[in-house]
Amino acid sequence: MERYPFEHDPSKPFIPQVGDWVADVFYDLLPAAGFEVRDEQIYMAFQLERAFAEKKAIFAEAGVGTGKTLVYLLYSICYARYTRKPAIIACADESLIEQLVKPEGDIAKLAQHLSLAIDARLGKSPDQYVCLVKLDQARFSDELGAQWEDLYENLPDFVHTPEPMQKFHAYGDRKNYPHLNDEQWHKINWDTFQDCFTCDRRHRCGQTLSREYYRHSTDLIICSHDYYMEHVWTFEGRKREGQLPLLPDHCAVVFDEGHLLESAAMKALGYKMKHVVFEELILRLLHGTVREPLAVLIDEAIEQSEIMFDVLGQQSESIPGSDRKHIHLNDQLLREVHRFRSILTAIEEELVFESELYTLDDYQLRIVEEHIEMMQKALGLFENSEALICWATDSEDGLTLSIMPKTVKEVLQERVFSTKMPIIFSSATLSVDGSFDYVADSLGLESYLSFSVNSPYDYEHQMKAFAPKLASGEIFAGKMEIAGQLLERTNGRALILFRTHEELQQFKQQISKDKRHASMTFYYEGDQEISYLISAFQRDEASVLCAVSLWEGLDVPGPSLSNVIIWSLPFPPQDPVFMAKRNASASPFEEVDLPHMLLRLRQGIGRLIRSSSDQGIIAILCEELQQNAAVREHVLSVMPEGVALQETL
Repeated sequence: MERYPFEHDPSKPFIPQVGDWVADVFYDLLPAAGFEVRDEQIYMAFQLERAFAEKKAIFAEAGVGTGKTLVYLLYSICYARYTRKPAIIACADESLIEQLVKPEGDIAKLAQHLSLAIDARLGKSPDQYVCLVKLDQARFSDELGAQWEDLYENLPDFVHTPEPMQKFHAYGDRKNYPHLNDEQWHKINWDTFQDCFTCDRRHRCGQTLSREYYRHSTDLIICSHDYYMEHVWTFEGRKREGQLPLLPDHCAVVFDEGHLLESAAMKALGYKMKHVVFEELILRLLHGTVREPLAVLIDEAIEQSEIMFDVLGQQSESIPGSDRKHIHLNDQLLREVHRFRSILTAIEEELVFESELYTLDDYQLRIVEEHIEMMQKALGLFENSEALICWATDSEDGLTLSIMPKTVKEVLQERVFSTKMPIIFSSATLSVDGSFDYVADSLGLESYLSFSVNSPYDYEHQMKAFAPKLASGEIFAGKMEIAGQLLERTNGRALILFRTHEELQQFKQQISKDKRHASMTFYYEGDQEISYLISAFQRDEASVLCAVSLWEGLDVPGPSLSNVIIWSLPFPPQDPVFMAKRNASASPFEEVDLPHMLLRLRQGIGRLIRSSSDQGIIAILCEELQQNAAVREHVLSVMPEGVALQETL
């Protein structure tokens, strides 16, 4: 295979040669294969050439249908081959990864029409794989034990045998179990409380073997924002433990749907704690011979952990519409956290002495030390409660405490933006009112390139938009009636976007009672694996897909998606993350809620028209449009050019 898809002259700068080839692709090669030339795509190509040549970050805002994915793929592949390091394509979530690599996706199109062999491998998050430890627990204790036994028996042979593995491959991907709903999957998938470092099955684990595979990619590694930020956050710690980083050294990063990176970064920089997990961890130190002072401190730590979690439970308050509980940070709780940290500090000091005595297993000791260090960093945020976001969630084995920093700017500046490599933020929605300040400020990105190009589609003739008036009082009933009319109008072929899972479940319960739609097939997010649901929806032309997370990235051209119903304006939830943002803002509605809603609304609207031949309708079923003139004006401002918002269907 030729290293480059063009004749490379090593005496000349490389990136301009890539630019010349990309121009040939869009002006000649792809049109010859039946693709239409788009001026917006050509413009974007020249802008990305600057980012790769100058090794800078760039906000690449390109409307639906501009073909932005093809542009960044071409530059990324060539740059990876030039540097001999893979480029990272980080998508907002796993469903968008599958959209990119599906048989009819953009990577497959480039490979086919340019006769280009592309080495693209997936680096999925750990929670997308079966955990052998949790699978065993489910086999022997869950009411669906027979189902789990069947799943276990169908794992590869090398999982079941103790002999050295002569041949092996990745397995256990969520995508391979589409019949499991989310609740069932969570019984057997990896979660943050699994201790992989001491697991005796880690060398036979599906996620471990997947890493061994994708690390050797020569062109592209495709992962999620969450996974990339987990790589950044754990990079130094994994090196200290003698572990390989989650991702190999790479030459460039593309953040597809880049406006969502901040939330992924905050999630990755967070830490989760449970009393039962801490107790199991700290008791490992007693497996060897330890001095009495350390043994006493271990007992004190376990007791103080119980006290701290008891107080957390007392100070936690349920939030309507969320499984997260708000924590009231009063003096009593802060005192208990401080005392727990003091005991952990004393344990850390004692471990220095223990390590010199060589009475503890060195590997176990390093694991405990690493966990305690992470706990200290997380709990240290309580010393300045203005710097943290925290919440609690209930689980079968007790309360879970989640802690994350309020801002991630410093970490992103130090570990991502200072790397001197091309960083591409690609999305149709990166700006608010023509400015990139909202996204740039949230990420702490001070120096960047940027451009914005509109969609090439004729929205005035391809799209009709409605915002029907809702009668005061029975809002939900009114939405159900209008949604029913819209589904009949297009004979299904609809995507219904909900703001919360609670809205989706309420709709699911009510629509099943409506005989008018008894013959329609409805697919609900959470019932099966998401990429399977998307494929089924696309194949079953008269079906309806109901989702909470598909505001971005869903690409279903043609008649299967002729109707997008937006159940509620996508304002951010009343959970601790956004509550903290609001509390830190002088104008929370204008600076937090409204920009978030408008970006997501633009994304949702963008799901409808995916090709120049698409036709369809958008309906926004939101009472705020009638009650708040300012909100209505902002919504009108993000409607595609030429599309009026009509009140009657």
